[in-house]
Amino acid sequence: MPQKSRPSGGASASATDGSTPADVSAGTPPTTPRRSEGPRVRPKNGLDRYFEISARRSTVSREVRGGITTFFTMAYIVVLNPIILTSIAGPDGTPGADVEGTVLPFGSIAAVTALLAGALTLLMGIVGRYPFALATGLGINAIVAVFAATQLTWPEIMGLVVLEGLLITVLVLTGFRKAVFEAIPAQLKTAIAVGIGFFLAIIGLADAGIIRPGNPLISFGVGGQLAGWPMLVFVVGLLLMSLLVVRRVKGALLIGIVATTVLAIVVEAIAGVGPRFGEDGENPRGWALQVPALPDDVVGSPDFSLLGNFSLFGGFERIGVVAALLIVFSIMIADFFDTVGTVTAVGAEGDLLDEKRNLPKSQPVLLVDSLAAAAGGAGSVSSNTTYIESTAGVADGARTGLASIVTGLLFLVAVFFTPLVAVVPSEAAAPALVIVGALMISQIKNLTWDDMSLVIPAFLTIALMPFTYSITNGIGAGVISFVLLRLAVGRRREIHPLMWVVALLFLVYFALEPLQQLF
Repeated sequence: MPQKSRPSGGASASATDGSTPADVSAGTPPTTPRRSEGPRVRPKNGLDRYFEISARRSTVSREVRGGITTFFTMAYIVVLNPIILTSIAGPDGTPGADVEGTVLPFGSIAAVTALLAGALTLLMGIVGRYPFALATGLGINAIVAVFAATQLTWPEIMGLVVLEGLLITVLVLTGFRKAVFEAIPAQLKTAIAVGIGFFLAIIGLADAGIIRPGNPLISFGVGGQLAGWPMLVFVVGLLLMSLLVVRRVKGALLIGIVATTVLAIVVEAIAGVGPRFGEDGENPRGWALQVPALPDDVVGSPDFSLLGNFSLFGGFERIGVVAALLIVFSIMIADFFDTVGTVTAVGAEGDLLDEKRNLPKSQPVLLVDSLAAAAGGAGSVSSNTTYIESTAGVADGARTGLASIVTGLLFLVAVFFTPLVAVVPSEAAAPALVIVGALMISQIKNLTWDDMSLVIPAFLTIALMPFTYSITNGIGAGVISFVLLRLAVGRRREIHPLMWVVALLFLVYFALEPLQQLF
């Protein structure tokens, strides 16, 4: 549960407000509210009434600030998604080529990525009314790129993504997705939020180059040292944001990102560091993604040629029905449970969850998220999903869909200002992820520690998210072990019927590789 030491706007009620702490000793939801909702506040105007700004103890300025923070924390996707979709070599050795040698245009991927992120985040703000931002899902886009390079054409794999999104939409409309969300026990929901805190931290550290692939597993910096100007920029940014958060400065994360970006631009102008990966090979001391230099052109003409470039059933004809369905299933499971984890974590960070650790009025949120998956495939930029970086905006004050509208509008502006968006290096945004991770892991105190049949599933959930770089893997391990261990200690009645279904689906998910080889 969030602590009182958070920055203004990101703070939430503490356990000292008179509420009874969540009783998750048996994996069941608490019977008393986690916090007092306080006196009802009369809405100031129609905008306040629609988004429940005052009711959620927020203000318009906080929502705007939070929306801007979320945008700058996740704006990297406009550049990173084209890199991922064009990085894996196809059969002929050409980077980004599919099985027929076709390469997606880099500029069009960037433009459509920004366009869909903007439109879908706006939709989330207006319909979902929560501070969730959407964009192309990391991890899923890598899966899509691998299938394009090895088995399918780009239109064919994007068609399967559209089908996956439509299937999830059906699950939402039938109420199944919401039912699964609510069937997950409180112990696992808390563990998901904590695990995502660690996951965000490791993303930030990896983006900044503080941790890197090494021998045997990972290494610290460059040769065990914090070498290079980009790492210094990250460290300065981390210390600055930490100081601002501790001092409860409004807009601490946004101020930190902007100040660190300015520092990065100055450093690059003086030192000429260059990219970590360039035409001259690898430069371990270079900038990880964007080089923070003022662009020659601020405005660029967007290329939307990829919109609608998908084949709905072409994949079935190329590789067969069973193999295509397995691909759809694998993407769907990742999409389905990544959102469960993200909604839980962001809701917990903003103190938006109810006494059962569920998000009130979640159906519109889940519907927009499912439609976003199909929209991403239809735009040929891979499945779009709710972004965990939304926690940065929530930590900076966002509580309502108004923040998502701000984020969405900024993404739409970014469609035309892609060169300017690329100025913010990952080393400037990464400290915000680490700080948000630190804020989120405070919920670990709500876990039950005296029952190993609950401790082990929680531990596996928390550990596997950062260690495998996957929210889905963590949730899957937690669900399967929870069902097995609660059954082993004779607590079968505490296992929701849907948990058996989810556990079975995860068993199939983890066994996909042998199943694909079989078929």
